[in-house]
Amino acid sequence: MSLSAGSRGRRGLLSDVLTFDRLVTGPIVHVIYWCGLCLILLFGFAWVGGSVGLALRSMSLEILLVAIPAVVAGLLIMAALALLWRGMCEFYVAVFRIAEDLHALRLSHERETVTAAVRGATDRRLEL
Repeated sequence: MSLSAGSRGRRGLLSDVLTFDRLVTGPIVHVIYWCGLCLILLFGFAWVGGSVGLALRSMSLEILLVAIPAVVAGLLIMAALALLWRGMCEFYVAVFRIAEDLHALRLSHERETVTAAVRGATDRRLEL
């Protein structure tokens, strides 16, 4: 749980976008992932459908021998592209989560520093 999650309720989305206090790239990457996956599936099924359609239209042995490997290759390429796309999007999400964790660590360190300074000042007053 990040430290910025509690402050999200007090401020709006516009404030988050304009101030860079909260990174909005994570949710945007999820939308981009689904759009990219839809495109991969669309082009993959278009390739497979074109191969099957060509085989059904001509009904010759030569075209059938070309269409079957084209269908298999289309399905394999579609699966490989979906895995690569998922890995690339996960990489970006991981990088931005690391950035959020570093932000939380920095805030925690600043709070500890201020608390230690206040304790030190209080201890010095008590000694006088």
